[in-house]
Amino acid sequence: MDIDHWLALARAPGLHADHLRDHPDLLADPTSLVHLSLHALQAVGLSPAAASWLAAPDAALLAADRAWLERSGVHLLTLGSASYPPLLSEIPSAPLVLFVRGSSDCLLTLQLAMVGSRNPTASGRRDAFAFAAALAGSGLVITSGLALGIDTASHQGALSAGRTIAVLGAGLDQIYPAGNCALAEAVVAQGGALVSEFPPGTTPLPRNFPQRNRLISGLTVGTLVVEAARRSGSLITARLAGAQGREVFALPGSIHNPLSRGCHALIRAGAQLVESADDILLQLRIPYTKQELVQNGGTAADGGEPGKPLDKNYKILLDALGFEPTSVDALVDRTGLSSQSLASMLLILELEGAVGLHPGGRYVRLR
Repeated sequence: MDIDHWLALARAPGLHADHLRDHPDLLADPTSLVHLSLHALQAVGLSPAAASWLAAPDAALLAADRAWLERSGVHLLTLGSASYPPLLSEIPSAPLVLFVRGSSDCLLTLQLAMVGSRNPTASGRRDAFAFAAALAGSGLVITSGLALGIDTASHQGALSAGRTIAVLGAGLDQIYPAGNCALAEAVVAQGGALVSEFPPGTTPLPRNFPQRNRLISGLTVGTLVVEAARRSGSLITARLAGAQGREVFALPGSIHNPLSRGCHALIRAGAQLVESADDILLQLRIPYTKQELVQNGGTAADGGEPGKPLDKNYKILLDALGFEPTSVDALVDRTGLSSQSLASMLLILELEGAVGLHPGGRYVRLR
């Protein structure tokens, strides 16, 4: 694979697979676009900006991108390759290139998208966590957007029982929101993946997120919406899922809750009303195995047995943390543990209520 040519394609403004649908030879090998003449690229139907870039890509910028790939451990998944997610290749405007940090194999597994409000109610957070935990425990990978609110609760619930994928609206070197950096590390540490079609250095501009949303729905067999206002980015994702021929599920709520109105509108429009994870698993024809939910402190931190002493590394972490807000970097120095291991452990302790997250990504011991 010619990495530089694929990186050039990733940076071509607005370029996606639909531009090549009428040119099967180019769709089979998009790298042949690179360094074609400006006239030839315009004849294909590319935009002036994409054609100008591909005719003379910035070699220094591509070299910087290649160096970043090598030091960051990010993989490139290219359209037409065996590692490219097959469901995503079917959607309109499929990206030619995906940047993936973590396990690229999990993108080939059965995924369900979960999206919703960035400012949910407490019950919305609990529902998102519980549904994600039950669905991940039944073998689905939960895919969401790493945003605050329902996205965060969905990733956390999935991590408590399985794997999750976070699709970003920025480059993978620009984790957004910054407060979810530890969560992003936990996603990778537990066998999931961070995914973006945007090259490094791309900032989280508002226009990127509708583009990101089509990937969330396109990677998955269905989308579950948990709390969404009538005008919400989550409804965009749900509409995209429907247009892509995927299932759309919505969690109903109180008629007095403004964040239920988007879900109710989806249900009126034909989305499937769900009250339990069983409803989704039955619709997707996935065998449901009842999960023994761990309660009263029985979690990954203590082997799942209530009352069992904490694992040695967790005791080291809590002793190092203390009751003053502390950064992950300081904890790395104090414990000798890797930042990825600490991110996963801190997330589990946060879910247990043993630690709290303060502004600036600092943690504090709560008990």
